[in-house]
Amino acid sequence: MSSGPGTASAPAPEPHDSPPAPATPASGDRPVRKSSMFSSLKVRNYRLFFMGQVVSNIGTWMQRIAQDWLVLSLTGSSAAVGITTALQFLPMLLFGLYGGVLVDRLRKRPTLLVTQSAMALTAIALAVLTLTGHVQVWHVYVAAFAVGLATVVDNPARQSFVSELVGPGQLQNAVSLNSANFQSARLVGPAVAGLLITGVGTGYAFLFNGLSFIAPLTGLLLMRARELHAVERAPRGKGQLREGVRYVTGRPELIWPIVLVGFVGTFAFNFPVYLSAFADDVFHAGAGAYSLFNTLMAVGSVAGALLAARRGTARLRLLIVAAAAFGALEILAATTPTLWMFALLMIPLGLFGMTVNVTTNTSIQMSTDPAMRGRVMALYMMVFLGGSPVGAPIVGWITDTYGARVGLAAGGAVAVAAAAAIGLILARVGNLRLSVGWHRGHPRVRFVPRDRTEELAPAA
Repeated sequence: MSSGPGTASAPAPEPHDSPPAPATPASGDRPVRKSSMFSSLKVRNYRLFFMGQVVSNIGTWMQRIAQDWLVLSLTGSSAAVGITTALQFLPMLLFGLYGGVLVDRLRKRPTLLVTQSAMALTAIALAVLTLTGHVQVWHVYVAAFAVGLATVVDNPARQSFVSELVGPGQLQNAVSLNSANFQSARLVGPAVAGLLITGVGTGYAFLFNGLSFIAPLTGLLLMRARELHAVERAPRGKGQLREGVRYVTGRPELIWPIVLVGFVGTFAFNFPVYLSAFADDVFHAGAGAYSLFNTLMAVGSVAGALLAARRGTARLRLLIVAAAAFGALEILAATTPTLWMFALLMIPLGLFGMTVNVTTNTSIQMSTDPAMRGRVMALYMMVFLGGSPVGAPIVGWITDTYGARVGLAAGGAVAVAAAAAIGLILARVGNLRLSVGWHRGHPRVRFVPRDRTEELAPAA
């Protein structure tokens, strides 16, 4: 039985706001209270999931830094870093929707045990090749593609599994804490990776990541199945892929946020290309600066995720503003003359980037029927992450040809343009108009309903 908006019988939410959480809890749930910042951690199963991800996410960030730096060391090319990123996300672009169909059919916990084990083995294999001195760039390409294949199922499974862990009443809080978890690991992972790369080599970063998967696998095995929230699984049948696409395209509150993050993810979120180029080519500061940029961006990302955990709603107008601010900050960062000015701008970039991520993720999950959530989240992840195979080689070529500053500024310009265009589309769909005025002595720009504006207008 559906417990969230987005069903055929539910009224469509206003396009400028995400739909509210269900008014009544699912069967067997306690009454929903206003959540604190960490309220979902009171749920034992989610707490096990969260703790396992803390360790694994640190390893993931270590591997990301080590992988990018290893490719740059082997080839000296930003375009090669872009190819690596593209190969890691290409499977999501090609097979993402099929992964969502599988996730809607399968039980999430056994599925995650398989995908997490596969990624652990891939990291260990890359560690062995690197530590023995036999690694070549094509090995990294193959490893990146293998991780991408596992991610096709792992990403939508993890995203939709959260609702089974905490129920609909805590979904907003748990999604935000997941993002804070991932970005908090970004504070530790790049710093440790930088020390390992400069001290003993990249191979140990890959080894740590492979071993770090022991934590989430243990957490999954220790969960109590009887405490999971039952979610209807989709039966096998023909046309489920088309059904998922029709479901999304028929709902403005789903399709337009996905289109927006598609543009942002394809052109503005290619930080492996941008930051490695700024560290190596612009500031000539090496792996330490690359780790510093990632760490400072994570500071802002954690702040953005924790602020999202405190918010009770995920409004689409916040998504538009955050995407525009994110792009404008990228353009500003591209013009900075010194390393420290550039590094400090990573903090607000991380904050607004995470606001885009969490707001989109939460609003989409809360707008989707549980039986469709795997396919919808797969489409979202396919667009958000799968755009990298298209964008990474392009921005890598621009960065190699015209310089890192032009590449970063171009990515930011795309984000600003996409936010402005889709903001206007959502305003038109929602019958809104732009209102500019003053509130308590401060300028305020917002969208308001056209009918309300006409009612408040003085008679001729």
